[in-house]
Parts: sequence; structure tokens; C-alpha cells
Amino acid sequence: MLGKRNLIAGFFVIGFFMIYGFLLVYLRDFAPGAADWAASYSTGKHFEARLAHVHGALFAFLNIMVGYLLLNLKIDRYQSMISWTSLLGLLMPFGILLELVFGAPPVFVLIGAASMTISMFLFGWAINTKKDFNTKE
Repeated sequence: MLGKRNLIAGFFVIGFFMIYGFLLVYLRDFAPGAADWAASYSTGKHFEARLAHVHGALFAFLNIMVGYLLLNLKIDRYQSMISWTSLLGLLMPFGILLELVFGAPPVFVLIGAASMTISMFLFGWAINTKKDFNTKE
């Protein structure tokens, strides 16, 4: 079932980044040094941590949307490529975390961002070129 893997990955990843959001709230409000952490809201590690959280939730939701639509629309073209590029897009938020925690190079962020962008354009193109836009029966 094309799209099922996007739904599964999307729900697990959004759950992960929700828990990660609770960690960010802890760091901002309750952890030792919370005032310093809150003061660095728009710079450094705090900014990177928020970028990972926001993009993780967004890209997970996009995978849920892609999975649902692939399962319910008769898309004639690019189905597999849409699914895989959307999944590969999850490298972006995890790449930001890898940079933040391990100092990894930004290559994962760039691959993920490009993949998700390609996925969205492919999906738009596939829907645009569809002759009959009925849902699956």
C-alpha cells in the first residue's frame, strides 16, 4: 500500500518531535540555567533546537498528508517517487539535530530540504496532470 509507510513514519516522527518539544519547555522553564537558555532564544543552540522541533513537526505532518492522499487519490504518475522523496525529507529536522548534538555537517539538512521540496512539486504536478480527479473506489 503506497502511502502507508508515510503515514507510519509521519505519526512516529511527529510523536518524537512532540516529546522533544516537552524537552524544550523543560529547558526553557525548569532546567538549571533556564534563564540563560530563554535569553538565547534567537541565537545558537536554542535557535537550532527550535528549528529542529518546528521542521520535525511540519515534515512529519507533510508525510501524514502525503500518505493519506496517496492512499485515497488515484494518482497515476510519480507515486513511488512522491512517497520516497517525502520520507527522505525527514532528514532535514534530524539533520538539524545531528548538527546540534554531534556537530554533523549540514548535508543531511540540505538533502532533506531538497527532497521534501521535490516531493511537494511532484505531487502538485501529478495532481495537475490528472485527467479524472475522482477518489479511489
